[in-house]
Amino acid sequence: MLSFFKWLAENPFVLLFFTVGLSVAIGKLSFKGYGLGMVAAAIVVGCALSTVGSLYGVKLELNNFAKSLFYYLFMYGVGLRVGPSFINSLKGDGLKFTFLAFVAALLGLGLCVLGAKMFDLPTGAAGGLLAGSQTMSAAIGSAEQAVTQGVVKLADGQTAEQVSAMIALSYGISYIWGTVGIILICKYLPRWWGLDARAAALEYEREHGVRNVDDAALTGYRPYATRAYRLENPEWQGKSISEFRQKYPEYRVLNIRRGEELLGSDPALRMQTGDVLALAGTRSDMATNLGLIGTEIDDPKVLSVPLGQAEILVTNKDAVDRTVGSFKGDLSGQVAVLRIERAGAPIPVGNDTKLQRMDVVFLAGLNDAVKRVGELFGRFAQPNTSTDLLTLSAGMILGLLIGAISFPAFGASVGLGNAGGLLVSGVIVSSLQSRLRFFGNTPNAARNILEDLGLVVFVAIVGINAGNSLLAQLTGVLALKIFFVGFIACTVPPFVVWILGYHVFKINPAILMGGVAGARSHSGPCREAAKEINSTVPWIGFPVAYAISGILLTIFGYFAMVLAQ
Repeated sequence: MLSFFKWLAENPFVLLFFTVGLSVAIGKLSFKGYGLGMVAAAIVVGCALSTVGSLYGVKLELNNFAKSLFYYLFMYGVGLRVGPSFINSLKGDGLKFTFLAFVAALLGLGLCVLGAKMFDLPTGAAGGLLAGSQTMSAAIGSAEQAVTQGVVKLADGQTAEQVSAMIALSYGISYIWGTVGIILICKYLPRWWGLDARAAALEYEREHGVRNVDDAALTGYRPYATRAYRLENPEWQGKSISEFRQKYPEYRVLNIRRGEELLGSDPALRMQTGDVLALAGTRSDMATNLGLIGTEIDDPKVLSVPLGQAEILVTNKDAVDRTVGSFKGDLSGQVAVLRIERAGAPIPVGNDTKLQRMDVVFLAGLNDAVKRVGELFGRFAQPNTSTDLLTLSAGMILGLLIGAISFPAFGASVGLGNAGGLLVSGVIVSSLQSRLRFFGNTPNAARNILEDLGLVVFVAIVGINAGNSLLAQLTGVLALKIFFVGFIACTVPPFVVWILGYHVFKINPAILMGGVAGARSHSGPCREAAKEINSTVPWIGFPVAYAISGILLTIFGYFAMVLAQ
């Protein structure tokens, strides 16, 4: 074992990716739906390896430059992801969830700082408590930034390594209830209030025409249908396709076969008895006017109409804030909205679902209709493996410049720091890119690498570097104090958010379940809430609160360290 740890110490790259790989594997493990996840696993694995190594007299340590680099890339990636949602939150119903996210984040910060002071916890505990109790791993980085920038004053004989170890220790202990607690609270809050969230979700679904998008099983149901009919109704003899559409706009004639010749679907084309028509529409409409044309037949030739599918990014101002149902009419029976993603999360889709800037709409239907919808909504989010590295570099520089801005407070120079500056820069760049469109292409896969790899590598390095001094600081009494403060900081904010959301803003309980999860910047509780009530309605309240709280809690790691002094 000694030789193994010596080998790891001599091969830092192997040490890093051994830790990352083991963290990902452990993070996938779960018990009854509960698991650490790769990020929390990274700090546990890193601390464990480093602590065991120290018992053998081997010090495992990785370069702080690499740690900062990966964290900065992660922060910029987060800014790119939440930027459009952050802008959208500043208007309409988004203001309600923005306010709830502010309340949750401020309460979490206040309780962690107050608890650290009341129990006289060591320097670094407040930052780790905020990151763990609010399940915001990124706050670890901003907490460490406060130390490296000299804003946090170290006691005589205390080292930055010891403070970093305390941040990691507090994070690990408070994360346990931080992740399990918020899931349980979100699932059962309606019951504790005597409310039937499932009934509230069904009422919303019926009222707004929402369908459940969490049903991943392959089923035989398709919302739209294409069928072939032989024209036998004399009413349409000699009438044009345009005349047919004027009387029955809910249908679309896709093709006409006359004899062996396919005539297409020109609006001026006149129909004749015996023609075979390919007709498209919703399944309900197709079953409403039976016999409208004639006998349904099986005709593969006339039904061989080219179909297409696409992912469309909503950027056109004429499409923003319009409901999905308002786009029917000319497009009826031609295009099906398969799903909509907002800030990376699927949202329930119905006739009353309002589009927001940077929503991704997944469509399937006739090629020409899909193309027209793309032009109407914004632009095609076609897969593109190229990344605008020039914009990436400029955005990183802008973020570092913003982070360098400081002002005197708390007896020191205080500012966003590099991490906070990069977060703001990502928001600015993604917001500009969504409007100007001609620069800054960062495919989702590239952004996910910035976020996932950046955070897990950063946290793994924090754990490895912290493990060397972990045993010297850990006591049973200290662990209990940290757990208690983390328990309070995790439990109180969701209840306050629920009270405000339900009693003050009168938000539908099913939607508010997602709002509470978003205010805690954790998708797990929203997913479990959706399963609990068998509806995806909770996802409606999730994206805006998630974007706001993600930014606030990340930055608040810095202020938790400053205020707890």
